[in-house]
Amino acid sequence: MGCCHSSILPKKNHHHSTSPPHHLHQPPPPPPTTTTPTTTTTTTVPAFAEFSFSDLKSATNNFSTEFIVSESGEKAPNLVYKGKLKNQQWIAVKKFTKLAWPDPKQFAEEAWGVGKLRHQRLANLIGYCCDGDERLLVAEYMPNDTLAKHLFHWEKQTIEWVMRLRVALHVAEALDYCSSEGRPLYHDLNAYRVLFDENGDPRLSCFGLMKNSRDGKSYSTNLAYTPPEYLRNGKVTPESVIYSFGTILLDLLSGKHIPPSHVSALDMIRGKNRTLLMDSHLEGKFSTEEATVVVNLASQCLQYEPRERPNTKDLVSTLSPFNTNTEVPSLVMLGISKQEEAPSTPQRPLSAMGEACSRMDLTAIHQILVMTHYRDDEGTNELSFQEWTQQMRDMLDARKRGDYAFKEKDFKAATDCYSQFIEVGTMVSPTVYARRSLCYLMNDQADAALRDAMQAQCVYPDWPTAFYMQSVALAKLDMQKDAVDMLNEAAALEEKRQKGGRN
Repeated sequence: MGCCHSSILPKKNHHHSTSPPHHLHQPPPPPPTTTTPTTTTTTTVPAFAEFSFSDLKSATNNFSTEFIVSESGEKAPNLVYKGKLKNQQWIAVKKFTKLAWPDPKQFAEEAWGVGKLRHQRLANLIGYCCDGDERLLVAEYMPNDTLAKHLFHWEKQTIEWVMRLRVALHVAEALDYCSSEGRPLYHDLNAYRVLFDENGDPRLSCFGLMKNSRDGKSYSTNLAYTPPEYLRNGKVTPESVIYSFGTILLDLLSGKHIPPSHVSALDMIRGKNRTLLMDSHLEGKFSTEEATVVVNLASQCLQYEPRERPNTKDLVSTLSPFNTNTEVPSLVMLGISKQEEAPSTPQRPLSAMGEACSRMDLTAIHQILVMTHYRDDEGTNELSFQEWTQQMRDMLDARKRGDYAFKEKDFKAATDCYSQFIEVGTMVSPTVYARRSLCYLMNDQADAALRDAMQAQCVYPDWPTAFYMQSVALAKLDMQKDAVDMLNEAAALEEKRQKGGRN
C-alpha cells in the first residue's frame, strides 16, 4: 500500500479543500459549515473536504490496531478506525483496499455524492482521501457504541421502550431525508449501522450510503437478513432498504438478532405469538398499542414482494406519534454518562485461547477445545436414575461419535452428532455448544455459531470459553467492536478465575 499522490487530485492543502477536482464534474459543494440541530444540542458539521493520507495516518496513530472500531468481511475488505485531528476533533476513518475501488475518480465521485448530505440524524461524512493506493472515508465520530451493543450486549441496563421508539424514528427520518436528497439506497442496513453520538442520540452511519465497493455488493455475510429480491438479482433497491429497516424493528421489539426468514420470527410478527416476540427484559414496561403498531409496521416492511412495502414517509408518519418524552435526554435513557474523550479499548493479557480467538485462528481454537475435553462441564448437570436408564446411553453415544468426528476435523458429521445430543435435552453441556459453535464457524455459518456460543453462556454464565467463541463469531459477522468487547469480557473472567474463581 503506497502513499504517493494520485495524479487526478490536487496536491496542496488537502484537508482544507472545499470543492472536488473540476474535472470530476461534481455539483457545488456544501457551504463551509452546516449547523444541524440535534434533540439536545447544536453542533457544527465541517464542510466536506479532501484529507491528506499523512493527516489521517497521524490522527489514527499510524492506523494502530488499538484504534480499530470495526472490521468488515473478505468480500468488501475495509477497516474503521477512530482518530483525532490536530484541531482535537474526533473522527471515524473507513479504510478500503485499492482492490475495492481501483478507479480513484469513481471513488472520489461517490464520496462527494454522499458528502453533500447534512442531517442531524446522520453521522455525516466530512471527507475522503484518495492518495495512490489509499481509499479512505472520514466521518463524524460517534463515541457511544452501536445499537447492537446496547440492544444485544448490554451490561448495566437494557434500552427502555421509549428509547427504542426514538431509535426507530430517528433511523426512519434519516432514511427519509436521504431519499428526498436523491440517495435512497442504503447498503446492508442493520443494528450495527445505528450509532449513538456524544448526547446518546441515535444516528445512522453515513458509510452505508456509499457502496462497499465499485460493484455495490452489499450483503456479503449476513445472508439470513438480506431482502429476498437481493438473493434473486444481487441488486439493492429502495424497497430493499425498507426490508432491512424491518429487521431493525424486529431487533428493537425482541432485543435479539433474529433472522426475519426464521419460521418462528415469521409466526410471531404475523400475530400468532406476538407476546413471545417482545423482549422479556422490558418486563412488560411498554405500551401494547404502540407495540402492536410497530409489529404491524415490521410485518409490512418484511413483505416478500417489494411493492407491498411502505416507503420512508410512511415509516416516519407511523412512528412520529410515538415520539414522547422528548424532554428526557437520550443519555439518561441509555444510562450512560457523557464522554469528553473517545472510549479507549481495554487491554488485558490473553490466555492461549484468548490469543487464538483474537487472531481468528480456528485451527488453534480446535486444538484447545480438543485438549480441554469436558473438564468445564462438571456440575452443570444433575440426572435422575430414571433419566439415565431411559436416554443416557443413546445420548452419550451421539456425543461420543460427535467427539470422534470433531477430533478428526469432520465438522459436518460432528455438527449432526452434537445436534442429536442437544435435541434429546436430558443433559446440557456448554462444551458441546462451544464445539458445535466452532463446527459452524468452520462451515462459514457465523450466525449459528454465535447462537451456540450464547447458549453455552446461558448454561455456564461465567465460562470464558463461551465469551471467546462469541467474540470469534461476532468478528466473522463484521461486528469488530462488539468482538473486542466480548474478548475483553472473556479475559476478565479468566483473570477472575485465576484469582480464586472456579478452576
